[in-house]
Order: sequence, then C-alpha cells, then structure tokens
Amino acid sequence: MGHDTVETPNLSFGRGGEPGRGTPYAQYARLEELHSLQQPRSKEPAELSFIVTTQVMELLFDLLRHEWTQAQQALREDDLTAALAALRRGTHAQDVLVESWDLLATMTPQEFNSFRALFGEASGFQSAAFLHLEFMLGNKNAALLNMYGEMPQTRAELAEALLSPSLYDEVLALLARRGLVVRPEPSEQRYQPSEEVAAAWRRVYTDPEFAALQPLGEALLDVAERVTRWRQRHLTAVKRTMGGKPGSGGSSGLTWLRKSAEQDVFPELWTIRDEL
Repeated sequence: MGHDTVETPNLSFGRGGEPGRGTPYAQYARLEELHSLQQPRSKEPAELSFIVTTQVMELLFDLLRHEWTQAQQALREDDLTAALAALRRGTHAQDVLVESWDLLATMTPQEFNSFRALFGEASGFQSAAFLHLEFMLGNKNAALLNMYGEMPQTRAELAEALLSPSLYDEVLALLARRGLVVRPEPSEQRYQPSEEVAAAWRRVYTDPEFAALQPLGEALLDVAERVTRWRQRHLTAVKRTMGGKPGSGGSSGLTWLRKSAEQDVFPELWTIRDEL
C-alpha cells in the first residue's frame, strides 16, 4: 500500500484550450477566462457592479433556459415528476435573478450617467438569452428577430424558439392528453388567454379526477410569480437610476417595463383564483 499513487485527472480544458494551466478547479470552471471578462470603460467604481450583474443575469438566463427545456421534454414524455423537479430547480435560479437587482439597488443617476454613454446603444433589451426565455413563456414577437440580422446563428435559434411550442403549450398538450379540453395547437404569436383553457384549469382544481395535476398548476404559478417579481425589480431599478428617459437601445424605458410588469404569465391560472 505504501507504493500506491494517486493519479491526477488529465484536464485539457484550460483557458484558450491550453492544457495544464492552473489548478484543476480553475481549469474546470475556466476561472482565468471568467475573471478576464469584466472590462470597465470608465473610472466609475459602480460600473464593475453593473457589468458583473449583467453577466450573472446572462448566465442565469442560460441556466433557466436549460431547466425549462428539461421541463418541456418531461412534459412531452408525460413525466410529471421530472417536469416538476425541473420547474422547481428553475425557481431557485429565478430567485437569484430577482435578488441580483440588489447589486444595483444603490446606484445613483450620477454614477450610472458617468459611464452610460460609453456602452453606446447597448441595452438589456438586446439580450438573446432573455428573449429566448420570453418566447418560452409564450411572449412571442417575430419582429424582435430583426435585432439579430448580423448574428445568423442567434437569429436561427430564436426563430426556432418562436416556432416551437412554449412551456405553457407543452403543459396544455399534457392536459389534453389527460382528458381535458384545451386549445390544441401552439402558436408563433403572443399567447392570448382562453376561456377553454380556464375551464380546464377549473376542473383541475375542483374535480377530484384531475387533482393530481394541481401541483403542476402551482409550480407554474411559482414560475409566473417570479417572472413578475423580476420585471418589477427591473422597473424599480430603471426608475431609480435613470427615471423616465428613453433606454440606451432606443426603447421606451419605463413605459415598456411597466406594461411588461402588469402582464400575467400563464394568465388562466390567475383568473380562476377568483372562483376557487
């Protein structure tokens, strides 16, 4: 036993694809590359918080997309347990997203304005990862693809998401397979509430035959509530740091954010609460 040796794993995914750089942990997480990505353009200390928060949110968007995609696959396979697990994991990512706004909560207009002009027309509204999530929620708008004319791969991925069933579409398809009458076909347009869908959810919550589907409804409400919290925090952060001025990418700023925050995700699950 005294002559036994422990072999070190051969990790070949260091920064830039160069093997053997740094500790195994640094190589696995690509830390050298990660910590090189924060490049403030001003001497304003608050700009680093802005960049880090933006990058953290982008990573969490990707994680949430992964979990919702897993949930969609499970729903297609009628695996309610796996779908609920994926949605639950996703809510933890959503919680971190909501709390991420705290990193910017104390930024003053003077601090923000000191570097705002340095990123030109860049805007969070241009985030492809965020838009992909909106499409997955059913908030579809083909015109938004025009932003990515010079990014053909990104545009193609978003176009696929636009044409594919949303997370809610997959849920409604599962309800239909379980014997509830709901809208049968997904759409590439923004989801519109349906009395037929509302009637299906009423039965889920009132008919013992469909009680096993109630946890799915509640899991979707957990998702929807966190989407609204994120939008509200976004609205508050923008209102505090820049007021009602137009967004850097030419958006209507507060007007758009306020309208977005008022839109319920999975609307029938909210409207039927009045009757339960």
